[in-house]
Amino acid sequence: MDYKKAGVDIVAGYQSVELMKKYVKETMRPEVLGGLGGFSGAFSLANIKNMEDPVLLSGTDGVGTKIKLAFLLDKHDTIGIDAVAMCVNDVACAGGEPLFFLDYIACGKNYPEKIASIVKGVAEGCIQSECALIGGETAEHPGLMPEDEYDVAGFSVGVVDRKDMITGQDIKAGDVLIGIKSSGVHSNGFSLVRQIFPMTREALETYEPELGKTLGEALLQPTIIYVKAMKSVKNAGVKVKGASHITGGGFYENIPRMLPAGITAKVNKNSYDVPVLFKMMAKRGDVEEHMMYNTYNMGIGMVLAVDPADADKTFAAVNASGCEAVMLGETVEGEEGVILC
Repeated sequence: MDYKKAGVDIVAGYQSVELMKKYVKETMRPEVLGGLGGFSGAFSLANIKNMEDPVLLSGTDGVGTKIKLAFLLDKHDTIGIDAVAMCVNDVACAGGEPLFFLDYIACGKNYPEKIASIVKGVAEGCIQSECALIGGETAEHPGLMPEDEYDVAGFSVGVVDRKDMITGQDIKAGDVLIGIKSSGVHSNGFSLVRQIFPMTREALETYEPELGKTLGEALLQPTIIYVKAMKSVKNAGVKVKGASHITGGGFYENIPRMLPAGITAKVNKNSYDVPVLFKMMAKRGDVEEHMMYNTYNMGIGMVLAVDPADADKTFAAVNASGCEAVMLGETVEGEEGVILC
């Protein structure tokens, strides 16, 4: 008896590391110390010495049951982008710059090419957010997970000068809400998605004229990373008062997280066109409107609260970053959390 016969292939693990090295190297920053393969990732903090009061930020998450679609379509090169996005977007919500990321992949059987494909996506997410992939772990779990399945999660560490933190405490009635568009469902609500649509390869590979692509392509579209958009707004000289990453819980649960007591977000549903995918989901799944806005981002992945005087600069800065901004609404006095009108 040996470890391989027990279900863990050490050689495959070595092969996975070799295959992923080229992707990891593309994410390196000057602050990274040492190379891939150490017991820990080392990152120099020398560059934050000029901050008055540096604060470390962190975010951790996975991609939920969206990963089931990657299994069905045998497409594994974008799910890692989602894992990074879910973490670094939370760091960006506090005004932080993501510094580095670590991933964790658990699999039933280590197929080196598949693992490398997953890490390729992780590396792409790190490149988009300008953070380094300084380490990770691939764990083979025979008997615990099916051989052809895996899960991926990770966490990011970022930094912000305390004076630049986005806390929401200064939001007042009359501030402007600016939405930044999403790329689709992102990485939340897929347990409901999988009830709305048939989860077969045939259904996912069916071209949907309304979407202009297959259903699988639309649903697997990677989560947008908003780090560069947030940096662009900051570089434009705008003080963002509050920021909300619209993840699980949609508008109703996430927007109130940035609001101080006594302030309500008044969102104009007609301020932008809800993407066709969400309309299709509501119709085919017979999902009522409140549930849609309480589960999905409905086409808006990030919401910023700014002073009305900064609205135009914020709008222009977001668009200059490659994202798309919409004037979503305003804040008013009240205790309702969110009002959709």
